[in-house]
Amino acid sequence: MLEFTLRRLLQVLPVVVLSSVGVFLLLHLVPGDPVAVLAGPDATPETIQAMRQELGLDRSLPVQYGIWLGRVLRGDFGRSYAYRRPVGELILQRIPATVELAVAGLTLALLVAIPTGVLAAVRQGSVFDWLASTLSGFAIAVPNFWFGILAIIVFSLTLGWLPPGGMVELSRDPVAGLRFLVLPAVTLALNQAAVLSRFVKASVLEVLNEDYVRTARAKGLSEPQVTRRHVVRAALIPVATVLGLEFGRLLGGAVIVESVFAWPGMGRLIVQGILHRDYPIVQATLLLLVITFVVVNLATDLVYGLLDPRIRLSARRRA
Repeated sequence: MLEFTLRRLLQVLPVVVLSSVGVFLLLHLVPGDPVAVLAGPDATPETIQAMRQELGLDRSLPVQYGIWLGRVLRGDFGRSYAYRRPVGELILQRIPATVELAVAGLTLALLVAIPTGVLAAVRQGSVFDWLASTLSGFAIAVPNFWFGILAIIVFSLTLGWLPPGGMVELSRDPVAGLRFLVLPAVTLALNQAAVLSRFVKASVLEVLNEDYVRTARAKGLSEPQVTRRHVVRAALIPVATVLGLEFGRLLGGAVIVESVFAWPGMGRLIVQGILHRDYPIVQATLLLLVITFVVVNLATDLVYGLLDPRIRLSARRRA
């Protein structure tokens, strides 16, 4: 297991380095001059040039990247152009809100996807299976922002049951915090639950045809016992890998959901940074999201390798 872990770590490092280069270069290809935005329409060319020198944007891109990467390795993400504050402070303020929303969305998705996928597989061809497949297809096709806007119109503006946006900390007021959390969490979980439900169904159907499942039935175990003791446990092992991949899509969806519901997380901070051409904010937040995605996938691979020794043996043979 140690050799497998070291190999995965060595594969992760180039991904992080290349991602940092991509984040830095792609951001500078976005149209617009942050200095012109900060200086305003009445700024003179001399003022713009002075601000560009002050921010270090008059240097070549390789030099700017080297300076930025050196600061990042020291834990310094720079200073926001628009907020005039260290980017690290802004991110630390927004991380708890994003984590709260992501955990709530992923929990809801799993609570819906696992039982729905298992029942659709066990009752394949039934009305429940048809209904689950239809709803999951609809949920996959519907964009997060469309469902979020529709939820605000129905549940906030029309019925008045839930607030349309914003956030209240759960530690300060749990009831109000949950009311503000419901709509964005459900919106974020909708697509994830649909994808995971279909994958769980396919995994369960594959396990149902295994020899040891037929042997369990031959021993006299009831169908619920076979499903609970033998099918579900084996079928959920591959789901662990998909969870790592879906987590990246969850983070991407959080950017949109946070903007729709004015949720004060990192996703909304990214959007605000892009609108203001605030390079330090966008670079730091995107890099952290990439690193989070890579770390989660690394942890998923390690867990999968721990649960299934064949993965470790396969990696050793390829080496």
